[in-house]
Amino acid sequence: MDKMQLSPVRHVDRQKTERPRTKRVWKLKLSVTWQRMKKALKSTLKHRLHLHLASNLSKLSTLKLNHHDMAIIKPIKHVMKKKKTIRPTMPLAQLIQLPYTASDFIDHGHAMTPTKSPIENISTRWHELHGLHNWDGLIEPLHPWLRREVVKYGEFVQGTYDAFDFDPLSEFCGSCRYNRHKLFEELGLTKHGYKVTKYIYAMSHVDVPEWLERTYCTWSKDSNWMGYVAVSGDAETARIGRRDILVAWRGTVAPTEWYTDLKTRLQRLGKTNIKVQRGFLSIYSSKGDFSRYNKLSASEQVKEEIQKLVSFFRDRGEEVSLTICGHSLGGALALLNAYDAATYVPHLFINVISFGAPRVGNIHFKEKLKELGVKTLRVVVKQDIVPKLPGFILNTILNKFTAVTGRLKWIYRHVGTQLKLDVLMSPYLTRDPDYTGSHNLETYLHLLDGYISKTSKFRWNARRDVALVNKSTDMLIKELKIPEFWYQRPFKGLVLNQYGRWVKPGRPVEHIPSPRSIGSDHDPSL
Repeated sequence: MDKMQLSPVRHVDRQKTERPRTKRVWKLKLSVTWQRMKKALKSTLKHRLHLHLASNLSKLSTLKLNHHDMAIIKPIKHVMKKKKTIRPTMPLAQLIQLPYTASDFIDHGHAMTPTKSPIENISTRWHELHGLHNWDGLIEPLHPWLRREVVKYGEFVQGTYDAFDFDPLSEFCGSCRYNRHKLFEELGLTKHGYKVTKYIYAMSHVDVPEWLERTYCTWSKDSNWMGYVAVSGDAETARIGRRDILVAWRGTVAPTEWYTDLKTRLQRLGKTNIKVQRGFLSIYSSKGDFSRYNKLSASEQVKEEIQKLVSFFRDRGEEVSLTICGHSLGGALALLNAYDAATYVPHLFINVISFGAPRVGNIHFKEKLKELGVKTLRVVVKQDIVPKLPGFILNTILNKFTAVTGRLKWIYRHVGTQLKLDVLMSPYLTRDPDYTGSHNLETYLHLLDGYISKTSKFRWNARRDVALVNKSTDMLIKELKIPEFWYQRPFKGLVLNQYGRWVKPGRPVEHIPSPRSIGSDHDPSL
């Protein structure tokens, strides 16, 4: 009873003496409630953003945004101690700039973001975009028209990898999986409006160790499919302002090509002071009467096709250009190709676009290309070691003393205008050093699609599919949950036959390589 009588008194005393503490408790409760409300609103807004991203993008043009907001996106911090809170009052302009999350790669049907940007008519400025003034004022910042054109040519080169059969167990290892009439259709490149007219084959004329040989290959022991020649169709020709002949060169894949790449000695061209890397020249110019596919060298095959196409379209009164592109070894072959073409086709506008290409020749080779009027745009990634080759150590040191060593004939020199990218600028790429992934062409195209300038951050409205980076690498951050090296044939090429056995199917007859595929066609209806 005493306790019951005393408790009301004690309760009254506490109310009088502890009023400030009660206020603090109420403040704490209100703070916790507000945090929960913000968390719920954040979840709701993110869900709605993912479902209605496409419709939100269409509204951006009506928003009053400054150039800075429209151009950049803040990169993801891979180790974030504090997470930014999305307030319910955040404007759409900021909501739409959120980086990709794993849920963005789940198929929501019609609500998915388009993977390509609108394509403009560049017919009035194509000379400038292809280097007439050496891209002065177009790279810093990168002009959006130039970006889209370079990505287009990069996708043509990527097609040489995607279609190449490099399965050592395949009887057609080293060939293209598709015939030239179906190549762009199979690779989804018909959107660019070009048609393949000829395949290019090259040989690595070297004796290699047995473990480098393609022991299961029967179609050819000495030749590899190296690329193709294509030409723009009528609709694309009208858009770009001329009839464009395209030559796309594949990079190093076959073992014999790697073996030949190691031949870094400079070799003289004829009786001139011009010297180029011996290994690249061997792949470009090797041929043999014993070969079904290289009775003509790669250089002779391309020369024959370019001359035919130029003559055909010039006779029709059309303006013609030649765009040669390649990645890695393909970039080196593109320069050799441009050097040749400038000599045997006079007054032809020639442009080279290379990705991750090594050095090819000496100072005299560089000066001769400039004299011939060849315009070269060289796209490189800072973390990629290949553009620093050959002469990674020696050239780096000697190039610091150009005033003294500039005319030395045995020092490799890069050619053209450089567009330098950086892996660290993308919020979607891992920061772990991966020199193979940094050299991958899909990594190049991803960085190029998001590049604005050296001082700007990754372009928030980049359209190219981020998942493509992991086709043959492990470069994407784990938060995106995109599997690495995902681009491969189902069941590694095996199929279940009618008897319930897993077998390796034969290639369809129309896609079996044949020496006749070296031929070409010239359809006036192009």
